[in-house]
Amino acid sequence: MSRLESFGARLRAAMDERGPLCVGIDPHASLLADWGLSDDVAGLERFTRTVVEALGDQVAVFKPQSAFFERFGSRGIAVLEQAVADLRAAGGLVVMDAKRGDIGSTMAAYAETFLRKDSPLFSDALTVSPYLGYGSLKPAVDLARESGAGLFVLALTSNPEGAEVQRALREDGRSIGATMLAHLADENRDASPMGSFGAVVGATLGDLSSFDLDINGPLLAPGIGAQGATAADLPAVFGPAVRNVVPNVSRGVLRHGPDAVALRGAAQRFADEVREAVASV
Repeated sequence: MSRLESFGARLRAAMDERGPLCVGIDPHASLLADWGLSDDVAGLERFTRTVVEALGDQVAVFKPQSAFFERFGSRGIAVLEQAVADLRAAGGLVVMDAKRGDIGSTMAAYAETFLRKDSPLFSDALTVSPYLGYGSLKPAVDLARESGAGLFVLALTSNPEGAEVQRALREDGRSIGATMLAHLADENRDASPMGSFGAVVGATLGDLSSFDLDINGPLLAPGIGAQGATAADLPAVFGPAVRNVVPNVSRGVLRHGPDAVALRGAAQRFADEVREAVASV
């Protein structure tokens, strides 16, 4: 693949080859305990290395939650840097779940942290918050284009509190969430096979037919597994856009650790279920 092949093109190829699945790497203290690990840097490193070695060459996309590494300070960040490098070396795509959002030079600095090619935390894509106005994301959009990376913008999240902002109506009668989707459709116009600018849309939200999810870009869909949604629910939630859905599973896979064979089996089952659901549309 070309160094600057777009994230959307790399994502489409990875999903077609490895299956449409994103595994979240969320080392909660409770999950470390379930694995018999200590809630410290040593436990964090053992947990992360186990996930990377078990799944790095099998799963299409990984979503490390930065906060669970940041809580251990610089040593935790070092574990995250190594995980990003190892996952990408194994052929996995990394979506850094950092949900950054700010204005001006601060947003530019966040973008350089995760989207600059020579950064130790360079990731294939970054989750971002647009609620200082979509235009505040411009430094990240510009650097993502330059680096062949992507963004996932919070649009319709599954947490109940999100609705008070995302479903609020503008003066023109369009909701804030719908506005974010429209911006992303503009970013992805004429992209092939798929744009690099995606939305975060919860798989637990039920019927979303009132929203235009056809943004010609990926839809990162948390909520499969422990949060209650299933692969079979995806066509009803996402409709014709379901082929571009990247379902995220965290605890549903990770609870099978630390046994590597069990982790691989769980990830494969979820990927197969999603493939089957998408093929039915």
